[in-house]
Amino acid sequence: MDVMLFIIMFILGLTGSFFSGLLGIGGAIINYPLLLYVPSLVGLQPFSAHEVSSISMFQVFFASLSGVIAYQRKQRRTPHQKSYIHRGLVGYMGSSILVGSLIGGSVSGYLSEQVINLIYGILAVIAIVLMLIPSRGTIDSSDDLEFNKGIASVTAGAVGIVSGIVGAGGAFILIPIMLTVLRIPIRITIASSLAIVFISAIGGVLGKITGGNIPLEPIIYTVIGSLIGAALGSRVSSMINVRLLRYGLIVLIAFTAVKVWSTIL
Repeated sequence: MDVMLFIIMFILGLTGSFFSGLLGIGGAIINYPLLLYVPSLVGLQPFSAHEVSSISMFQVFFASLSGVIAYQRKQRRTPHQKSYIHRGLVGYMGSSILVGSLIGGSVSGYLSEQVINLIYGILAVIAIVLMLIPSRGTIDSSDDLEFNKGIASVTAGAVGIVSGIVGAGGAFILIPIMLTVLRIPIRITIASSLAIVFISAIGGVLGKITGGNIPLEPIIYTVIGSLIGAALGSRVSSMINVRLLRYGLIVLIAFTAVKVWSTIL
């Protein structure tokens, strides 16, 4: 085992998933630039954009799986509390994002590194804009929730394709869409997006496996760190006001977006 590789990948997985658990966004928007630039800075062999997207996709899969398990355990501990996962919403958006992420993960192997970096750069800009938009969703849930099924399916499919390419679950785009476009209540959005992102990660992982170029050892080390980081982030988020950290994250994403765009241009 390469000790330095283990340490770096563990730390990167821990860091990305910590902010994921802390802020309730997809860790891939953070992990992608970390995996792309940090290894070379510490003397390790740099990963290609294809390898980075594969590592990130597997990390998202296990992190979202951990989140789903944690949610189910919480529901079992409080059986009297209503579940906010809306099956209809998950059904429409989950099926579309599964197909999209499967396509994106499979197609990514045929795309150049510059194209993959370009897609990440576009997603980073979109993520910054969406994170600055105030939420329009209401807090309370509704049993007779109504939403535009066509828009839900189309947007989820589109998010799945681009997320599958760069190795993301798509939560950083999916959640703002659910809140601002579909007007889904906040509690339903948070709970349902967890299930939708997990479904997306399944399609993305299958697509990456189909496309090949899977760096197994770095994936294992990153996943170990991500499982610990997500749990820590979730605990810390309940104890502090994350508004300043959220804006700090916007600055970080903006910085990495500028670096990616400068490389592309």
